[in-house]
Amino acid sequence: MKGRKSSDDRARGAHTPNGMDMTMKLMTALVNVALNLSINMDNTQRQYEAERNKIIGKRANDRLELLLQKRKELQENQDEIENMMNAIFKGVFVHRYRDAIAEIRAICIEEIGIWMKMYSDAFLNDSYLKYVGWTMHDKQGEVRLKCLTALQGLYYNKELNSKLELFTSRFKDRIVSMTLDKEYDVAVQAIKLLTLVLQSSEEVLTAEDCENVYHLVYSAHRPVAVAAGEFLYKKLFSRREPEDDGLLKRRGRQGPNANLVKTLVFFFLESELHEHAAYLVDSMWDCATELLKDWECMNSLLLEEPLNGEEPLTDRQESALIEIMLCTIRQAAECHPPVGRGTGKRVLTAKEKKTQLDDRTRITELFAVALPQLLAKYSVDAEKVTNLLQLPQYFDLEIYTTGRLEKHLDALLRQIRDIVEKHTDTDVLEACSKTYHALCNEEFTIFNRVDIARSQLIDELADKFNRLLEDFLQEGEEPDEDDAYQVLSTLKRITAFHNAHDLSRWDLFGCNYKLLKTGIENGDMPEQIVIHALQCTHYVILWQLAKITESSSTKVCHAQVAFTILCDVLMIFSHQIMSGGRDMLEPLVYTPDSSLQSELLSFILDHVFIDQDDDSNSADGQQDDEASKIEALHKRRNLLAAFCKLIVYTVVEMNTAADIFKQYMKYYNDYGDIIKETMSKTRQIDKIQCAKTLILSLQQLFNEMIQENGYNFDRSSPTFSGIKELARRFALTFGLDQLKTREAIAMLHKDGIEFAFKEPNPQGESHPPLNLAFLDILSEFSSKLLRQDKRTVYVYLEKFMTFQMSLRREDVWLPLMSYRNSLLAGGDDDTMSVISGISSRGSTVRNKKTKPATGKRKIPEESSSSDSMWLNREQTMHTPVMMQTPQLTSTIMREPKRLRPEESYMGVYPMQPEHHQAPLDYKYVETTNTYIVLLFKYETMLNKSFSSNFFSRRGTSLMEDDEEPIVEDVMMSSEGRIEDLNEGMDFDTMDIDLPPSKNRRERTELKPDFFDPASIMDESVGLVKRGGN
Repeated sequence: MKGRKSSDDRARGAHTPNGMDMTMKLMTALVNVALNLSINMDNTQRQYEAERNKIIGKRANDRLELLLQKRKELQENQDEIENMMNAIFKGVFVHRYRDAIAEIRAICIEEIGIWMKMYSDAFLNDSYLKYVGWTMHDKQGEVRLKCLTALQGLYYNKELNSKLELFTSRFKDRIVSMTLDKEYDVAVQAIKLLTLVLQSSEEVLTAEDCENVYHLVYSAHRPVAVAAGEFLYKKLFSRREPEDDGLLKRRGRQGPNANLVKTLVFFFLESELHEHAAYLVDSMWDCATELLKDWECMNSLLLEEPLNGEEPLTDRQESALIEIMLCTIRQAAECHPPVGRGTGKRVLTAKEKKTQLDDRTRITELFAVALPQLLAKYSVDAEKVTNLLQLPQYFDLEIYTTGRLEKHLDALLRQIRDIVEKHTDTDVLEACSKTYHALCNEEFTIFNRVDIARSQLIDELADKFNRLLEDFLQEGEEPDEDDAYQVLSTLKRITAFHNAHDLSRWDLFGCNYKLLKTGIENGDMPEQIVIHALQCTHYVILWQLAKITESSSTKVCHAQVAFTILCDVLMIFSHQIMSGGRDMLEPLVYTPDSSLQSELLSFILDHVFIDQDDDSNSADGQQDDEASKIEALHKRRNLLAAFCKLIVYTVVEMNTAADIFKQYMKYYNDYGDIIKETMSKTRQIDKIQCAKTLILSLQQLFNEMIQENGYNFDRSSPTFSGIKELARRFALTFGLDQLKTREAIAMLHKDGIEFAFKEPNPQGESHPPLNLAFLDILSEFSSKLLRQDKRTVYVYLEKFMTFQMSLRREDVWLPLMSYRNSLLAGGDDDTMSVISGISSRGSTVRNKKTKPATGKRKIPEESSSSDSMWLNREQTMHTPVMMQTPQLTSTIMREPKRLRPEESYMGVYPMQPEHHQAPLDYKYVETTNTYIVLLFKYETMLNKSFSSNFFSRRGTSLMEDDEEPIVEDVMMSSEGRIEDLNEGMDFDTMDIDLPPSKNRRERTELKPDFFDPASIMDESVGLVKRGGN
């Protein structure tokens, strides 16, 4: 066959995951072709037999010859495909399923699983299954995972189970141990595989094997627990006895789920993890929903008498059933896993919400009637009562009214009252308190009925406590134990209710204070009475604090309204009142003094620029409610807009806006539009004062950073970077027309330079000024200067510099160098050399190709050289009437080009180079040519025919032109399961022998030692690791 590749080439081509994937896909395609050939051969053979069995008169000899010829051609094609598959399997797979690269090993196992599933007659035998079994001990989780998924595809088809019996018996223990794999994905797939094995044959898995999976239903990892729950359900709950078929239409105790519910209770008790019923229910929730939601059956098992011959539930079993029932009701009502098994509440789909509402309706309709009966039956059992009293928390209380179940509500309230009188256990009393709290919902019509019952109960408890306390604290008499017990039990009940209910109107603080004071004075007060008295007093204080908090929230709302009204009043009675010729209203004009302006600004900073989580003014105190958050943000925006309006209309000083502007980046999402509009309006009013306000806000942020981090801060810190980013945003607001903002930008630089050199370093002139790093921030505005103004600003900067400063090159002086470079960059007429560091040594380089814009007058020289405007802060700059159109410059500060010493005569920006082709990189050309030669060599190797001795033992010809291969064994020992794999290995790999058709040879018997690990390795054969080729 022409074009056949040698085994060496195939092995070499499979060194990479991509090459291996292509090789294995090719093998899969060949397997598909072989399967189709086998089917065609069988069809041809049947046609031939049918035609030959006809009588001689009806037999068509020409058709027999055609069928024989077709069978011969198919046989030849099948032999050829068989040879190709043998070449790939023994030349690539046998070596690479143990490759050093985990991805290659995973590809091999995944593809062999496909082969066995696709063409089971040829590949689904122990000769190939052993590779999957051995690889289940791989050290990489992704490879082990591929083994399990490949086996799942085989066990899923029950017709293939007979061919998997020997493999199952040999590797069952390994699969069971993989349920505890450190990789959760592997453990999940191992449990699912065991579930498929269980469905194929229940006798395969022993009781010990099943128990190893059973306990995983309590795992904290939910996918593992759910998979184990499905295994448990298939093993214990999916089988129905023949006599159960007649019970399908019955409900309750006589229904088909009665025995299954008992089985669930027995399993829960035998697992001895009684505190984790919620985890057991959650594990089985997806696969046993019908069973777990059969609350009629559970209720019947608790209330109805056992049938003839039926064993009743023991007290321990009844307690377990009540706990399981409570967990199923909670899971149905809340629709989320228990604590520790989920990442939080997820958003329910419409279908899930409908199911949730339907389940709550079923729960309420059933247990609104049954709960009083259950409480009456188990009223003396604290454990059972505590669980049963939690059920009303999941009721739909509206059904009490719509279903006309008020009499059952009254019965429930009576039972709760009786339980409070009977029990002193804290858990029971707190459960009663929570039940009253759940039923006392003002949204439902049953509120008045429940509130009256609760008030009557508290009245009796409070009166009894006061009466007992008077007798208990009588002077001259020593209280006996019975009196102390009565006081303690009553105090326990009151304390439990005070935890969930506001009992302030019963004035319990005075009674407890008297009790504690007497105990301090006498020192003989029982310890439990003191503890509960302190706890009750604690609840009194907490409820009072809650009322004060609500009152303070109301006061804050009033303060916000007062602030808005005050801003409106200041706006109405500002100087704007005289506009339109209404000078007679001048006596009504009111200008707020500096103290009032400061108070207004402080209110804004305290109540507007806060995080949403810190805002305690949301509607009804619901912080997590999105609607309330949006409403609170809307209120804060109104407050900020009211104050900004005072700034825009110059009612307050413009410099007060500095505290507003510096919040632009931090609160951009909430107030960015308001702050930006305020900047725009203030710039229209006074460009220079607006610029001074912007630079003031940056100075304030810089000072705050200094106070927090000191002068030796890191200029790459997020805080400093944030200030620079804010400066860049401020620079963008000045727009592209540099003429309009010329004076403002110049004044901004003037104030910034003065601030940078304001604080000299106490260590002397050899150290930088304390605020020198501010020049790094100021450089963000350099691109907004005109060329001639950059020279003027540079001259002004030099007034603050000494000769030694200009020579400094240390890191601490980088802000100064960066700012100087930003002033020197882009000035074609006044460009100065950066290398010298002294302005007097600068050289000018002009780009002669740059033509001035037509129709524009030349800028007067005095406008660029006058320095007098920088000497007096009160003096303003005069802009010429006709100016040359400025060049647009980027707002991003560009780094000056670093010049070599021999190029120091050039300016900052070199002349425009001529357009010519770049010289070739000969090193790159040489590398490329070498790579092309290698490609041609590799293509020549791929076109070699198969060597005749390829299928023999691996010799030196496997990698004849390459370096000595690195030999390594990557198989896991798995704690001694495959030890000494290298000993006694027979590496004569079997040939792929397709199953014979009816006219072909029968398959040989399976060798008994196919699963002997010693048969896969030899000391002379190892792993060909990806190496130097």
